[in-house]
Amino acid sequence: MHCIAILAYAARPEAVRWASHAAIRLREEGVEVILDTVLASVLSEEIVSRCDVRPVTEFDTRADMVMTFGGDGTLLATTRVLMGSDVPIMGINVGKLGFLAEFPTSELDAAIIDVLKGNYRVVDRTTLEVHMNGATYYALNDVLIERSAEAKMTGVRAFVNDHHVADYRADGVIVCTPTGSTAYSLAAGGPIIAPSSQVICVTPIAPHTLTLRPLIVNDASEIRCTLMEGQREAHVVADGQILGTLSSRDSVIIRKSEHLVKLVKRADSTYYDLLREKLLWSADPTAR
Repeated sequence: MHCIAILAYAARPEAVRWASHAAIRLREEGVEVILDTVLASVLSEEIVSRCDVRPVTEFDTRADMVMTFGGDGTLLATTRVLMGSDVPIMGINVGKLGFLAEFPTSELDAAIIDVLKGNYRVVDRTTLEVHMNGATYYALNDVLIERSAEAKMTGVRAFVNDHHVADYRADGVIVCTPTGSTAYSLAAGGPIIAPSSQVICVTPIAPHTLTLRPLIVNDASEIRCTLMEGQREAHVVADGQILGTLSSRDSVIIRKSEHLVKLVKRADSTYYDLLREKLLWSADPTAR
């Protein structure tokens, strides 16, 4: 491991503090460190002088790995910039739950040593490709079609491979990858899907028809959504980023992307260990 790039949620002091700590430790170990321009602007001159400062868009051509300091949102923002790159991303959790940014700050020093010794694994995660209004976007977690601020609900007509599946009268519809199944979809009642599963999940948000339930389809499927008659517009959001407004004349097409996101994971843990830790699946509810 010759070069590691560091990116942090600069508006969060704790993220900046731990990113600074990582930069110092890596330089002590003889590793070249690249800082993104935003992070460099809030670090001390002493630390910045020992590192290379580059925009995030150059990370994939110069770094062997990228470390993000923040929460899952920081990691998702990084994947948007580096989409299509083979550089692995290691998320250090300075947020709350942290399904993607799963390394706690309490284990940062040990994690750095493990990385330098090659004691880690890299997993590939599926992403979604979104076609809307003549443009193409990407998402690691999910794509959301939600009601506009003026609407009481939205009406979305969904097709899978041009087969009419359902009319969703709801607060919105989520289309997610297995990685995104533990994000908004889970909060809306969707299932948890193992990341290795080759599927896409469609989850309605507070549907007005109680028989409408999450639907899992093969990830070779193409999902097309339009607005139902009488619906003027809806917002389309990918990984928390607003893409634009879907009008009654338009459609949004969602399919599996050819791009994979590479995430750094502990060598000695599995996805199920993560579920037990984050969701307290091994906790004893009778314990006092």
